Amino acid sequence: MSERTFLDERAARQLSNTTKTPPQWRGATPRFLTQLLPWVPVEAGVFRVNQALDEKFAMRCSPDPKEALPVAFSDYETQPREYTLSSVTTTVQVHTRVSDLYRSPMDQVKEQLSLAVEKMKEKQEEELINNASYGLAKNVDPDFRLTPRKGPPTPDDMDELIAKVWKEPSFFLMNPRTIAAFGRECTRRGVPPATVSLFGAQFLTWRGLPIVPCDKLRVENQKSDVLLLRTGERKRGVVGLFQPGIPGEVSPSLSVRMMGINGQGAASYLISLYCSAAVLTHDAIGMLEGVKVDHYHEYP
Repeated sequence: MSERTFLDERAARQLSNTTKTPPQWRGATPRFLTQLLPWVPVEAGVFRVNQALDEKFAMRCSPDPKEALPVAFSDYETQPREYTLSSVTTTVQVHTRVSDLYRSPMDQVKEQLSLAVEKMKEKQEEELINNASYGLAKNVDPDFRLTPRKGPPTPDDMDELIAKVWKEPSFFLMNPRTIAAFGRECTRRGVPPATVSLFGAQFLTWRGLPIVPCDKLRVENQKSDVLLLRTGERKRGVVGLFQPGIPGEVSPSLSVRMMGINGQGAASYLISLYCSAAVLTHDAIGMLEGVKVDHYHEYP
């Protein structure tokens, strides 16, 4: 065995500093839906959607001067729907010994809370789509639900959906696998979708409408749904709901508050996120239901 004449790397590393990243949660997504929804502030956690009833409204075009003018009024729904903000809540505990001794170069409490907030925002987007009460996928009017002609999402199906939600639609929402399935159908027909740049990323479009990926639209038995949304109060579309100014607010409608230190020396933090979504009129959402995402073509 030859005598070593230089310092080896393993020993040298004992004197070196390691460059570290903050904890990287691999379950995080871009959450494009929460970025694209217009958010409306509410008071006392309640948002009421008042609607006018669809009844005949007496009008005449160029009436004869001798005729009596028609009399009309718009009646209001007597029991309008009210949306109450729901809460996503959790607690995080960090032992004070850990936060005291292991706070450099990164604050343990800050990193734990940052991860918790990230996961709560993922849960928020999940609820915006799938919540049994206010979830967008659960609040599509029966007259605005379509089924695919052959199984996979085709350009014809997308056109039918646009024909339903034709009053200034904003964007499609699909699972990434559904987008891939639609892309295959476009390739098959020789009509590759155009792209548009949003949030520094490239999105496919159809008929000029962005196709926004969202993994919260679930794939079950190799099938998923496609949503087409019209958004904003002015357009009588879909809006997100939040309550500003809550105690301990660190971002709109999200609060972090210290609950105290228990007998074992662990500090507890309460994290709460309040949100909901409202569909202002029944024709603001359309859905293409149960499209197949596992259909592939063979090319010569």
